[in-house]
Amino acid sequence: MHLISRVLAIQPKRTTTTVVSYLTSAELDAMLATPNPSTWHGRRDRALLVLAAQTGLRVSELTQFTIDDAHVDTGAHISCHGKGRKDRCTPLTSHTVGVLTEWLAQRHARGTAPLLCTRSGTPMSRDTVSHLTRKYASTAAATCPSLATKKPTPHTLRHTAAMTLLRAGIDITVIVVWLDHESPTSTRIYLHADMALKEQAVARTSPPELGSVRYKAPDSFLAFLDQL
Repeated sequence: MHLISRVLAIQPKRTTTTVVSYLTSAELDAMLATPNPSTWHGRRDRALLVLAAQTGLRVSELTQFTIDDAHVDTGAHISCHGKGRKDRCTPLTSHTVGVLTEWLAQRHARGTAPLLCTRSGTPMSRDTVSHLTRKYASTAAATCPSLATKKPTPHTLRHTAAMTLLRAGIDITVIVVWLDHESPTSTRIYLHADMALKEQAVARTSPPELGSVRYKAPDSFLAFLDQL
């Protein structure tokens, strides 16, 4: 029993919570406006960035998409073969559908051909996606200086998608499903990331400013107190 007591008395290891890096609306808009839509590479890269920032999909998932996975008609969504061999569908906004439609018009392929590809038609690599993310963030920093200090990665775009959903009032349990996390614990980092959300919470819970009012208890309540 003494040994058990000593074991139970051991303090658990303290861990630190990493504050996630994400892009603000202004930073994301600046970055998405950077690819040149008049070129083949510009249309592809814009489709890549918009898809990543709206869906929050992992870079490994983005590079595996086929043309058949993109559904841009009624009920627009993208089919994803995710982590742990789990299949799921992620809805697409009208803006993302428009960008993807423009890109698909450039792709002279169908079926299982890669959705996001190199000029030779092969799937993009993770390193290429990371390079393009850094490249466009660096270029966009000229008009949005705060991007220069963030050095975004593809995972930053995933965090940005989560924060966009959270700011829109989407319940954290829905975000868990959206991001394909194993549990709500994985998404708690987003609750700590946005100071604006914290300030809104304080504003909602702060008591209203009231003048000096003398409270007068009803007789029935006073009679109840007398019986205590």
